Amino acid sequence: MSSVYDFQADFISGDSADLSAYKGKVLLIVNTASKCGFTPQYQGLEELYQRFKDRDFEILGFPCNQFGRQEPGNSSDISEFCQLNFGVTFPLFAKIKVNGDEAHPLFKHLKSQAPGLLGTQRVKWNFTKFLVNREGEVVKRFAPNDKPASLAGAIEALL
Repeated sequence: MSSVYDFQADFISGDSADLSAYKGKVLLIVNTASKCGFTPQYQGLEELYQRFKDRDFEILGFPCNQFGRQEPGNSSDISEFCQLNFGVTFPLFAKIKVNGDEAHPLFKHLKSQAPGLLGTQRVKWNFTKFLVNREGEVVKRFAPNDKPASLAGAIEALL
């Protein structure tokens, strides 16, 4: 697979999603967690989404429980937490694994296209962010401690 548009995932609602529906859009794909020190980034992500969504920009949130078991809830718990605490309106997907043999194929692709520090193929922690251009190509990986507001220039450049 050569593009993020070649993958499928399940929305947090359980409905299947073909990522080709996002063709032509700039994407920020993020592994998230509700009980992490970086969880307040949901607010910054929502602010980015509101700022750019009318310009063919989407944020795709993928909850993951692989880092310190910081996403223990089920889909309903996660969805409710994100809505009530941060007013999240960008698409959230079902909880997945981002590392290991059972990693979601999308994240295997993201990691291979934008390796981490020293070429690592692992996601380091919650709120690792992958920026994808309109052609479905991974442009850059951002670390968990990169605040969403700091990504605005890179997003703007692709829009």
